[in-house]
Amino acid sequence: MSIDTTTVPERDLLRPLRYLWRVPLVLLHIVLGILLCSLILSWNQHVVMKDGREPFAHRMIRWWSVKLLRIFGMRSVRVGQPLADPVLFVANHTSWIDIELLHSQRAACFVAKAEIAGWPLVGWLAANGGTIFHRRGSNHSLSTVMQVMVERLRDGRSVAVFPEGGTGYNGVLKVFHARIFQAALDAEVPVQPVALRFARGGRRVIDAGFRVDESFMGNIVRMLGEAPMDAEVHFLTPVPASPDARRRMAEQSRERIDAALQDAAPDDGRA
Repeated sequence: MSIDTTTVPERDLLRPLRYLWRVPLVLLHIVLGILLCSLILSWNQHVVMKDGREPFAHRMIRWWSVKLLRIFGMRSVRVGQPLADPVLFVANHTSWIDIELLHSQRAACFVAKAEIAGWPLVGWLAANGGTIFHRRGSNHSLSTVMQVMVERLRDGRSVAVFPEGGTGYNGVLKVFHARIFQAALDAEVPVQPVALRFARGGRRVIDAGFRVDESFMGNIVRMLGEAPMDAEVHFLTPVPASPDARRRMAEQSRERIDAALQDAAPDDGRA
């Protein structure tokens, strides 16, 4: 299958025009997000799905994420069905967009690097969305994060993690860390791999995420000017629990995600 490595022609004459309307819209949408966090999420951080029914706060998270992706020219496309809460979602990771992309289909508590907590506004929004912050390279932090993950899962909330331990580049899927799968085993919840894939005209786009040495703001500015594309969320077959083989669970999750990233996606589930 061919992969689009350039994403758009070198001379994209419409790029300046996209900035004219997308920049004001994204600023207004951020203001709306602040209002939603203040009036709804800050008071409903611990609500859970009951009898398969999604809480209002979770629907608001999904709605806000779908609209944010739309402003960036991305059409959220669901392939497959997510399991009912609680579940441990494990996904590939390319940039901040992955969080909004998965949130466009299912509200979940994400595990993210601790630095995000200190980012102006973004850290506050993430915390109100239930983000669990982890200081990379710290075993003590990881143990605490694992404990919080188990508690959230046992309370009925789904948790989403990126087992690669960081963002990948140029479409390369890195090795999955196995330890994070222990949280699902301890909480006795299923593990569902999720492939996050970007495409334009049916061809995979590999640089919708961070480019090498690209900053958070640099990526936002670049993506605001990009031509429209599909942002696909592939909910894959759950991985069987293997209490004595977390590594096998990690390998199976990676294999299923890698296969989904390479295959053409059906034209359905659009948001």
